[in-house]
Amino acid sequence: MSLRTPADYLELARAENDSSVLHQLARCPYPFVWHALAANPHTAPVTLLDLSTAQDSVWNDNRLLRLLAEHPRADHTVVRAVRDAVAAKLAEGERPYAAVLALAGRMELPAEEVRQLGTLRGASARLRSRLDRRLGLRG
Repeated sequence: MSLRTPADYLELARAENDSSVLHQLARCPYPFVWHALAANPHTAPVTLLDLSTAQDSVWNDNRLLRLLAEHPRADHTVVRAVRDAVAAKLAEGERPYAAVLALAGRMELPAEEVRQLGTLRGASARLRSRLDRRLGLRG
């Protein structure tokens, strides 16, 4: 991969379907590339797992966690890693609410595990209410 600009990395992360190339892109330092990888349906679970520990800023991290939680190829291991990252952020007082709500739709996690996220320091009453509604839709 001989890319020259951040735009080149972004273009490749959005359009590539070779999982080995996508995995190499996960090592780049640009959070917008991480987001593109997390939105690319061809990104393999092993790469998604690596991205679950990537950190940049509160906004970028929370967006990345939501995208990972929504990814169609996120397996049980990835979903659990995202849940753990979200729990850590909530415990620190951060608000990765979109990721929490995305996790509520993932059947890989028991409802009670997701519901526990609403008890952590960063969770608001509104999040708990929306979380209960989302979990109720599971049936």
